[in-house]
Parts: sequence; structure tokens; C-alpha cells
Amino acid sequence: MNPEHVDVLIVGAGLSGVAAAYYLRTRCPTKRFAILEARDTIGGTWDLFRYPGVRSDSEMYTLGYSFRPWREKKAIADGPSILRYIRETACAFGIDRHIRFQHRVHRAGWSSEEGRWTVEVERGPEGAPLRFTCAFLFMCSGYYDYASGYTPSWPGVERFGGRIVHPQQWPEDLEYSGRRVVVIGSGATAITLVPALAERGARVTMLQRSPTYVLARPSEDGVALAMQRLLPPAVAARATRWKAVLVNTFFYYLARWFPMATKQAIIRMAQQHLGPGYDVATHFTPRYNPWDQRLCLAADADLFRAIRSGRATVVTDEIATFTETGLRLCSGRELEADVIVTATGLVIKLMGGAELVVDGQPVDLARTISYKGMMYSDIPNLASAFGYTNASWTLKCELTAAYVCRLLNYMDRHGYRQCTPRQREPDLGTVPALDFTSGYVLRALDGLPRQGVKKPWKLYQNYLLDLLSLRFGPVNDGVMEFQGLV
Repeated sequence: MNPEHVDVLIVGAGLSGVAAAYYLRTRCPTKRFAILEARDTIGGTWDLFRYPGVRSDSEMYTLGYSFRPWREKKAIADGPSILRYIRETACAFGIDRHIRFQHRVHRAGWSSEEGRWTVEVERGPEGAPLRFTCAFLFMCSGYYDYASGYTPSWPGVERFGGRIVHPQQWPEDLEYSGRRVVVIGSGATAITLVPALAERGARVTMLQRSPTYVLARPSEDGVALAMQRLLPPAVAARATRWKAVLVNTFFYYLARWFPMATKQAIIRMAQQHLGPGYDVATHFTPRYNPWDQRLCLAADADLFRAIRSGRATVVTDEIATFTETGLRLCSGRELEADVIVTATGLVIKLMGGAELVVDGQPVDLARTISYKGMMYSDIPNLASAFGYTNASWTLKCELTAAYVCRLLNYMDRHGYRQCTPRQREPDLGTVPALDFTSGYVLRALDGLPRQGVKKPWKLYQNYLLDLLSLRFGPVNDGVMEFQGLV
């Protein structure tokens, strides 16, 4: 095989991959690039997830791109609208012409001698082998396994006579109107699914092992809509984006500084929506503090409205076993079901599961330290897009893409071909890269990179700090090692 060579190879054609391509086109116009997408269409997560009610849990003024502002009325948008927006953006900037569909990366090897990555790809349903080479590898493939979600091992699953589905593989032929549906889980997917299923005629029970913080929020932002009516489009777009950034940042730090007051405020809000007789203490009072896990969003209070109307119920208990007709809980209670939906979480898989090799040595990501939230110690010429856990995914992905362009332009100006973050401090303390207590994070911690306790190894999860650092901080910071005059 004669591999095709490009300057930058982007892996993934979702939100972050399209952003990466836009910044390369506009800030590094001489760079040749290609995008490899394992699926057969644009959209990533927003094409994969097709369960009823799928939507964003970040407002579109920040989940959308700064270079193509969100113009639709709803700030909390449904999945099909987001997917259409991503595809239209790729088309508007000619990014779609650079995408190679059904190209799945399974191995990437770096050679310092050659100053390039050799990327091994499986193409099409048959997995035909193909190779690309590139000077810089930009991984925009998300952080979880697209093939399957997480499903615990429960006793008696094989006995159940109905249908069991995971939201990540939602079947198009699933009939649920008028049927008894049990949704297992209390995370963002379950909070979205339950009201959507109830609205379409299902009799829904959300079975949770423990409660989650649920915030009710209007799907339309009145202040943002007013700014769009009163201000010129470009000014309104910037103003609504910054309003969303500042408000969300303020409330995040308010929750972290005053956790008990925030907790009580969220619980009071739930009680107001559900009525004075509802057992909020059992079903909507978590054991952890706000933002120890990501907060869930009930757009237009839809979950609370479904519960209050009687179309949905919440049960807080644990599963003892599946039965022929449903579930038996540890309390002894029986839940009958025609359909059981296992909204039990994701499986984290960095780099799409691709094997990385540097100068013949396999890379163990768990032994690396994250650099500026986008690169990894001792791995040359590679960046990955990873969004915020406490804010919109796209905010960090755009900062990452812009910084990668700064880095590439710096290397071109100085004649370098290799850049490698080097951690040379013997006493640098490290902590887990993600400080969430969510189950999907805890299950994956042993295989994830770590972060340092000070910059540039520390992840601040703060857009304002990252904006200052990545846009105005030095590229040659004494930690990034540059080599190889061309």
C-alpha cells in the first residue's frame, strides 16, 4: 500500500471534528488535512443516539460553534436539530469534502526518525486495510465506546420474556405506546427518556438505585431571544454566548462554594414542581454534593410534569433479580414490564480504542499525564479534543482546535517538525484527570491519563482560565519540547 500523506489527520466527524477542520482551514490554510470517520455519516454522538427525546443538556449558545452561531429559537435543542446543525456547518465551510467515511482507525504509530504518524485504517464493512501518514494527528473521536454502552450483570436476565434495550442501540421497530416500560437509571439519558416515552403513550417507571440532582429549565432563553431581536446578529451572537458562559460559570462555582445551600435550593425546586405531598427526600435528594456528578436537566420541567400527571413514576430501590414478567426488587416489590430500558451509562474508550505506538513502544495512556487538557506526556504531535465536564463540550473543543493551530504555526515559523510535552519534575503530584464520582468515570479511572497539580498539567475545567492560557499563553512554555529542524 502507498499511504496517502496529509499534514494533519483528524479522526472523527462529530462536533469536535468539524470544529478542528474549520480552524485548520481558517488559521492554517496551507495545511492539507483529511477527516477519518468510522461511521457512514457526519454527526458523531448526535447521529448515534436516536432514542426518544434525545437532546442537549447544554444550551446551544455554547454547544454550538462560535463561528456559526445557533439561530433557532430553542436553546435546549433536540438531537435531530443538533445533527442537522452539525451537517449544515460542515457543508457551509466545505468541510464535508474532506471526510472519508467508513474509515475506522485501529492503530497509529509515530516515528521520530521520519517525523510522522503512520495510521492503519479499516475501510468499509469488509475492513479493507488502508494506511495514511500525517505530520500531526488530531483525535476528535469522543470519549466513549460507540459499539456498546454499559450494562451491569443482573441475575435472571435470561428469564425476562419482554424486550431489553440499551438507549445507545435504540431499535427503530420498538413499539412502546400503551406498554409498561421500566427505565433503569437516573442519569441524563433516563431523565430525557422517561418524559418522552410517557408523552408518547407508554406507562413508564424510572427505577433508580440512588437519586440524581435534576434542574428544571426552560428550553427557550428569554433574555437571549430578546438580545437577538434588539441587537445586530453578530453582536447578539457574541452577547448570548458570553451570557451563557458567565452565568453557567457563576452557578457552577456557587454550587462548589456553597454546596449545602445549593443542594437545598435544587431540592426545593423539585418539591415545588412535584407538589407538597411528593416524597422528594427519597427520590430526588442525592447523597453527594452538586457537581460531584453532572447535574441533569429537565427541559420545561418535563420530567416533573410527567410524574405529577401520573404518566410516569419513580422507584428508588435495587434489583434483586429479573423475572419472567419484569423485576423483583430488594425490598420485595415487583415491577411488571413489557420493555426494560437499561439507561445504565457509557463505557469510556479514549481515542476510539486505537492502539498508539511511539518509536516502537506501545503507549499506555494510564501512564501519561494530560498536558493543557489536550496532549499527553511523551506522545509527540498528537492532540485530542475533550470537552468540559461542567460546561459545554464545544467550548473546550474550540479552544483546543485554535491552540493546535497556534502550535502548528509556531512550529512552521521555527522550522520544527516534532513537539512533545515532557514532564521532568520528579516530585510533580498527580490526581485523576476527571474528578467526577459518576459510575462511568469510576469504572474507567485505572485506564485514563492523570493530571498534575499545577499548570500546564492541571485541568482547571474553567473556560475563562483556559481562554487566557490557550489564546495568550506562550507556546514554548519550557515544558513542550521542540525537535527536528526541517
